[in-house]
Amino acid sequence: MLNWTIRPAVPADLEALTALEARFPSDRLRRESWRRFVGARSAEVWVADRAGSVAGDAVVLYRRNSRRARLYSLVVSDRCGGQGIGRALLRACEQAARLRDCRELRLEVRPDNATALALYQTSGYRVIRRREEFYEDGSAALLLGKTLEAATISSVRAGNFASSYA
Repeated sequence: MLNWTIRPAVPADLEALTALEARFPSDRLRRESWRRFVGARSAEVWVADRAGSVAGDAVVLYRRNSRRARLYSLVVSDRCGGQGIGRALLRACEQAARLRDCRELRLEVRPDNATALALYQTSGYRVIRRREEFYEDGSAALLLGKTLEAATISSVRAGNFASSYA
């Protein structure tokens, strides 16, 4: 059984984050973007880590004075698919947004990305609308959203948000 830890990204993860993006033909985050997101007040980057090996990541963006967060990216390496890493990253992002007092998490996903759509829909996301020519290659996107319940004290471990699962 494999144990993964979901934790905030650190600058030492930049190479692994950039490598995960390389699998996409377009709309990739560059190293400069990762550097900007890691540690930014308006973003949180989460990674799935096992013994220093990063198998997935997720980026949540925030706007000042907004109760809506945006899941900007969620990626799991092909070699680690089907292990629940995407779902664990998504839960971490939702909890992080709740802790920032956000009441909704939104995201865009390609309509032909069946794996991602299944994850989001089974996690309670609903389709809000379709956006034509959204991606760099001209592909459409589905805008999805989920209402988040308020964070409670019992849902937060004091001072330590990282979680592990097997």
